[in-house]
Amino acid sequence: MTDQAKTLRGLVERQKAMQNGVDESPSGSHRAKTIAIAGAKGGVGKTNIALNLAIALGQMDQRVCLLDANLGLGNVELLCGLNGYWNLSHVIIGARKLQDVVLEGPEGISVIPGASGLCDLADCSEGDRRELLHQLAEMEQNHDYIVVDTGAGIHRAVRQLVTAADVALVVTTPEPTSIADAYAGIKALSGNDVPIMEVVVNRAESSRQARAIMEGLQNTVRLFLRTSIATAGTIPDDNNVPVAVSRRQPFLINSPHCAASAAVRQLARRMTNLAQSQPSRGSFFPRVGESLTVTRAA
Repeated sequence: MTDQAKTLRGLVERQKAMQNGVDESPSGSHRAKTIAIAGAKGGVGKTNIALNLAIALGQMDQRVCLLDANLGLGNVELLCGLNGYWNLSHVIIGARKLQDVVLEGPEGISVIPGASGLCDLADCSEGDRRELLHQLAEMEQNHDYIVVDTGAGIHRAVRQLVTAADVALVVTTPEPTSIADAYAGIKALSGNDVPIMEVVVNRAESSRQARAIMEGLQNTVRLFLRTSIATAGTIPDDNNVPVAVSRRQPFLINSPHCAASAAVRQLARRMTNLAQSQPSRGSFFPRVGESLTVTRAA
């Protein structure tokens, strides 16, 4: 039986024993580390980075769940050739169970499409909300990492997902508008409870260009926000990336030895070191549920 099948079977078995409440599992149970990928501007390659980072973690023998929380089309599915009709929104309205919508992606990663529907939990009844959060928490216990592909921009729904994560990555490109938007995103998130927030420079023409971008961004953040921001890594501008996109394959699979693939593997190693160095914050999904409850009450 594959790890994916074991995960889904475990979900079904545990759901029978679930009671009301958000987090009633044993205090010593396994908790996945969560990495949220954010981009203050659309078109910076955020989804591609999220997908390939998840695959790189999977290649490191980690059990990975990728949440496609991007509004609109299922870009994660398009990028890795998956075809799924059902998504998390159908689970929220009771049309499907969670195990019905989970897709198996490359390297055995689990993909949950339509996770932007998490924001609809604020409008659910308390019982429905708790039931879904239980199912998601069970899924979390069967994975080592959760990678969240958030929507473009830093609107409230994105902030709720990012602040519930263990690590937040803000993606920018060398374009001046993208850098300005990245700063705006860092500013919006810096006042929230984000344990670790770092920047990824995507499509950099050279390491020198990436360093210049980060130095300028770090100086601006230090001057106006009175805080610091580190660079998580640089993804070079690589012609193999658009080729892989056209083939509906992750570039880490289509061109495993290209420069972009090497950079993503390095990013994955950094993420594991960062995530494991932080004390556990508890389950990701109940934290999201709590933030939605606060929002609804406000």
